[in-house]
Amino acid sequence: MKREEKQELITELNGVFNTSKLVIVTLNKGMTVAEVTELRNNIHKDGAGYRVAKNRLAKFALAGTPCEALAEMFVGPTAIAYSEDAIAASRAVAKMAKANDKLEIIGGVMNGQKIDVKTIMDLAALPSLDELRGKLVGLLQAPAGQLARLAKAYSEKEQAA
Repeated sequence: MKREEKQELITELNGVFNTSKLVIVTLNKGMTVAEVTELRNNIHKDGAGYRVAKNRLAKFALAGTPCEALAEMFVGPTAIAYSEDAIAASRAVAKMAKANDKLEIIGGVMNGQKIDVKTIMDLAALPSLDELRGKLVGLLQAPAGQLARLAKAYSEKEQAA
């Protein structure tokens, strides 16, 4: 890799570490290209990103970012999953880690705070923001629907009388 390419990668990773609410470090213990591609596609579907990063360059990119605590985790064949939504990356990585023992979650940082594997798995179990919005809309619509049925029944009763 040329020096310019390394600097470009460091700059890109630095941007990810500065802007992402959640960054998860994973250890790839012999995943095939097809498995990594499937993981990357699943993560992108959930609105998150996944990137295999060279440890040395990732450590340079971490300097001065809210994710600086991750530096010690970059040992071995690592990759990062990241997202603006704190749940998207955790859900996709947790699902893949359960299905494939070659992917190990090492830890992460959420909003500048270091988190452990248990916290990441707990985040993965939470409903997404869109799911919560859907439930809220459903809760708000239920009383309105009942009120409309009640008004209709009342008007039908008045017309019959």
